[in-house]
Amino acid sequence: MEYVKFDSKRPMDLVLLGRIAVDFNPVDYFKPLEECTTFKKYLGGSPANIAVGISRHGMKAGFFARVSDDQLGDFVTHYFEKEGVDTSRIRRCQHGEKIGLTFTEILSPNESSILMYRNCIADLQLCVDDIDEEYIKNSKALLISGTSLAASPSREAAIKACMLARRTDTPIIFDIDYRSYTWKNEDEISIYYSMVAGFADIIMGSREEFDLTQKLIKPGMNDEETAAYWFKKNAKIVVIKHGKEGSTAHTCDGGKFSIKPFPVDCLKSFGGGDGYASGFLYGLFNGWEIIDCLEFGSAEASMMVASHSCSDDLPNADAVRKFIADEKAKYGEMIARG
Repeated sequence: MEYVKFDSKRPMDLVLLGRIAVDFNPVDYFKPLEECTTFKKYLGGSPANIAVGISRHGMKAGFFARVSDDQLGDFVTHYFEKEGVDTSRIRRCQHGEKIGLTFTEILSPNESSILMYRNCIADLQLCVDDIDEEYIKNSKALLISGTSLAASPSREAAIKACMLARRTDTPIIFDIDYRSYTWKNEDEISIYYSMVAGFADIIMGSREEFDLTQKLIKPGMNDEETAAYWFKKNAKIVVIKHGKEGSTAHTCDGGKFSIKPFPVDCLKSFGGGDGYASGFLYGLFNGWEIIDCLEFGSAEASMMVASHSCSDDLPNADAVRKFIADEKAKYGEMIARG
């Protein structure tokens, strides 16, 4: 069943709105950050990684963002250009704001942490003047990343984009993407997350992220109650992730489809969500059944937690298909489903 209709006549597949950052991941694994001396530099930021991920699957992505007017701003912009991501709506900051830096700590395959530098931050300088209707109108869908809602003027820019998407019949995907930094309190999170979730056709998030979104609405909802609530708004698909326990997509016709993670030897515990979104959305845009979209997303997530980066190692579609085939040959046909 086609739950969300994407206009095939529009030249862009997905326009994303949110943070672009730079990641520094340690090469000397399994040590505290204070003992690490060597790092590799990568493009970072969840929506930025998703843009790269879908581009490697042959989709056309564009981006609303602000980046620093310096060498790191050059790095991320040129990275996008090499990957085929349209950069015409990526603007440089004019008052010295800096791109976010992420230093990761990989203590073990299952224990990682992140040290963020986000003072005077570039991505939250995105403003309403940066958002134009024509760009949205030329895209099959708009993805809003939740960190864009953490402060003004970025939150107003995101809300304007949602309003223009509704006006132009452009489906909205809300990737809740909660990060504790920048937010002042949980009430503020609930206000802005629930506002954008109310616009969205597709909502993706962890159980914790949905709990934060619904804090001022009705605390303590379970997965079924959560899905039912957002279906009464505008949602057609609600994806709720439970980490190692897997994830479930609820559909507005009462459908419920669950997937388990593919077993891999993990290197790190972050980056899986970006691969998950890239794979799931690739399937959805190609009209696949929901369970097949989930399987592709779950496979790509497993590939990413076994990889060093969250951007350079994003696979193409053929690599994901091979991974799925290899995993099923090793573990059984239905290892990831159910």
